[in-house]
Amino acid sequence: MKSFSFLAVLSILAITLSLSKASDPSSLQDFCVGVNTPADGVFVNGKFCKDPKLVTVEDFFLTGLHEARPPNPKTGSNVTAVNVNNLPGLNTLGISLVRIDYGVYGQNPPHTHPRASEVLYVAVGTLFVGFVTSNPENRLFSKTLYEGDVFVFPQGLIHFQVNVGKYPAVAFAGLSSQNPGVITIADTVFGSNPQIDPSFLASAFQVDPKIVMDLQTKFIKP
Repeated sequence: MKSFSFLAVLSILAITLSLSKASDPSSLQDFCVGVNTPADGVFVNGKFCKDPKLVTVEDFFLTGLHEARPPNPKTGSNVTAVNVNNLPGLNTLGISLVRIDYGVYGQNPPHTHPRASEVLYVAVGTLFVGFVTSNPENRLFSKTLYEGDVFVFPQGLIHFQVNVGKYPAVAFAGLSSQNPGVITIADTVFGSNPQIDPSFLASAFQVDPKIVMDLQTKFIKP
C-alpha cells in the first residue's frame, strides 16, 4: 500500500511538472514595455518592465516603415527591423517585423534566425527565395515569388532571397520572436572576431587557404 501511494505521488508530481512546463509560455499581464534599466525590478526576456503607470501609447507605435531604404552596396539589399529594441511595446509579445528593400539583382544573403520562424510577403517585384533543411539531407526548397505571394522559412534554417526582376523590390516579413536574431553565414564564418584559423576553414570548405584569407579580408569588421 505504501509503495502504491508513493508511486501515485510520483505520478501526480510528474503530471504537474509536465503541465507547468507546458503552461505560462506567454505573458501573465497585459504588457511589459521593455526598458534597459531597472524600473520595478521585473526582468523579462532581456528587458526590464517599464512601470505600467508610465507607459504611453507611443511605447506601442513606430512610423516610417513606408519609406524605401537605399540598398547596401555589398549585398544590394537593406533590412529595416522592427523589434523590441526600437518598439519597446513588443517586449514579451513574441513577434517582430522587417521591411526588406532590394536593388536590382540585390539579395538578402544566406542567413538564419536562431529564435524565430519567418513569413515573407512580397509587396513589390519578383524574388527567388529558398531555404535548406538540416543535415544530412540538406534539401533545398525554393520558389520564384511575385507581388502578393507569401513564403515561410522555418526557424533556424538557412534561407535567402534574391531580386530576379528588372526593377527594385520590396518585401515585408513577420517573425515569431520579439528579437529573432540574425546569423549571416558569410559574415559569421569569414568575418568572425578574432578570425577563425584559415587552415581550419580551408579544410572545412575543401579550398586553398589563400581563398579563405582573401574572403576574410572582404568580411573583416572595420
